[in-house]
Amino acid sequence: MKVARIEVGSFRRDGVEILRDVEWIIESGQHWAVLGPNGSGKTSLARILGAYEWPSEGAVEVLGDRFGRTDLRELRKKIGLVSSALEPRFPDAEDARSIVLSGLEASIGRNRAFTAAEEARAVAALGAVGAAHLATRPFGVLSQGERQRVLIARALVPAPRLLVLDEPCEGLDPVARERFLDDLSRLCAMREGPTMALITHHLEEIPPFVTHVLLLSGGKTAAAGPVAEVLTDANLTRAFGVPCEVRGEGQGRYSLRIESRGQ
Repeated sequence: MKVARIEVGSFRRDGVEILRDVEWIIESGQHWAVLGPNGSGKTSLARILGAYEWPSEGAVEVLGDRFGRTDLRELRKKIGLVSSALEPRFPDAEDARSIVLSGLEASIGRNRAFTAAEEARAVAALGAVGAAHLATRPFGVLSQGERQRVLIARALVPAPRLLVLDEPCEGLDPVARERFLDDLSRLCAMREGPTMALITHHLEEIPPFVTHVLLLSGGKTAAAGPVAEVLTDANLTRAFGVPCEVRGEGQGRYSLRIESRGQ
């Protein structure tokens, strides 16, 4: 069963072509990382997958709904989105529970009154990521790691079938990053856990549960497939434009060594 099929002939914004000739199919049971250098089109592709953008040329089907034939506002309620770009849109004084509740409507802020059952779902979602104690705390006083947990809970509260994580480790120190990735691994292990797509430009941020990698370079597909087939020295060297060495760190983790210019 296909979770998503994205065929981008071209994606342009403000006259600039950002993506071209990208085809990405996500099957049920797969978890993907989208990897590539800055400016390779990763965030644009994440926004297409999250139903916030659509190609200038091409076709997109997510969770059985085809763009152009469905209400994207309703489709977004089936997709969880975690992005540091969302953080500035939430008022510092708003408490964590209210931010999580906004995920039920895929909106910013509380646009309606929520039922007691929905309030309980929000607290349960916070509990699922070890953040129930943050429910009544203002967003503005939370650490970066705590904010990321709140945003994950917001993405999880509607019980999405697809979870899109756009540079979720940005701004996290190494300890907070590892705790965050552990949270994702626990969610992935859940029986009814969502399909995940994680966007990053750091190999160190690819967790062990990821099964496939889409490697972008210059807005095009450089490689796509199972992790071990994509994360090779040759593929990363071609994508990043400098000599690269992929190192296995054990337990399904990787790191990248870049040859210094003096060598």
